[in-house]
Amino acid sequence: MADQSQPPATSLLIPPEILAQFGPIIELVKGSESMNNEERQYWVNILPIMTPDQRKNLEDILVSEKQQLAAIDAKYSRNTQPPVNQASVAEVGLKIREKKQEREQMEQVEQAREAGKETDILSQIQAL
Repeated sequence: MADQSQPPATSLLIPPEILAQFGPIIELVKGSESMNNEERQYWVNILPIMTPDQRKNLEDILVSEKQQLAAIDAKYSRNTQPPVNQASVAEVGLKIREKKQEREQMEQVEQAREAGKETDILSQIQAL
C-alpha cells in the first residue's frame, strides 16, 4: 500500500550530489502538499544557488506547513466519532420504555389507593 502522507514525486530529477548535500530539505520539498511536481523540481534546481539564509527560510516554511497540516489532521481525527452501535441504541430505547411502563403502573396503583382513601373518607363523612 502506498504512503498517502506524501504526494507522488516520481518525476523529480534529483542529481545525487544535490541529494547528498541537501537531503533533509529535499525530503521536505518532496513531501510538501502545497506544491506540484513542477514546483518541486524548481526548488530542487535552485537549491545550489540559494544562500544559506534562503535555504533556511525555505526549510522553515516547509516544516511549518508540515506541522500545521499535522495539527489539522489531529484536530479532525479527534472530532470524528465512531459509528453508533445500533444494538446499544435499541437497548437504551427498550430500557427507557420499560422504566416508563413501571412508572405508569406505579402511578395507577397510587391513584387506585388514593381513590380508595377518598371513598373511605366520604363514607365516614356520610356516616356522621
